[in-house]
Amino acid sequence: MKTLNIIKYVFAIVGAAMLVGAFALYTNTSSFLERSETAQGTVVELIRSRSSDSTSYFPVVQFRAAGGREVEFQSNSGSNPPSYNRGEQVTVFYEPANPEDAMIDGFFSLWGAALIIGGIGSVFGLIGVGIIAFGVMKSRSKAYLQKNGVEIHAAFQRVEQNTSLTVNGRNPFRIVCQWQHPQTRELHVFRSDNLWFDPTDHVSQEKVPVLVDEGNLKRYWVDTSFLPKLAG
Repeated sequence: MKTLNIIKYVFAIVGAAMLVGAFALYTNTSSFLERSETAQGTVVELIRSRSSDSTSYFPVVQFRAAGGREVEFQSNSGSNPPSYNRGEQVTVFYEPANPEDAMIDGFFSLWGAALIIGGIGSVFGLIGVGIIAFGVMKSRSKAYLQKNGVEIHAAFQRVEQNTSLTVNGRNPFRIVCQWQHPQTRELHVFRSDNLWFDPTDHVSQEKVPVLVDEGNLKRYWVDTSFLPKLAG
């Protein structure tokens, strides 16, 4: 399905972009700390910021820079409940050439943005790369079975919907068939790859071809080439 192909690459690209952004934030903060000076500051106010579903409190800090200049800045990092109280003493890192460019010496204040963006980017990236890797592994397994597998004919049982996968509100279909090993008498159930149309009306035969790895019958591929192709 084209939508699924688009989704996996979108997730991978967005994840990679967010990881790059997180690394840039980490690098910028590290560079800032290397060239900054420190001072003792006081939290003089907590600015409340509301969004559609949450409220955060951003501390406003006042400190005296080198040379005696009084500087006041609002932290870019907010939280709820507030991480600081009015009147609380904090250590401040500031840019000597531009004291208004300052940050509170706290893990989340310094590294929170990079950590959050990096975490979200990792999730997006893992999902996208995971889907791509799964597709590559399936393609390699199919190619191996087409070259080295043994064809058996399993009895058609039914068509089922794969409710574990939903794309655009739709679940794909799978052909389910079964085969009994002539030597061990064990019954094996095989499921086809996901099909994005209902193949029920197009399965006229009682037997469905399946390629299997004789050494590992859990490795198989249900041949659905007899079905019509879904128009793009």
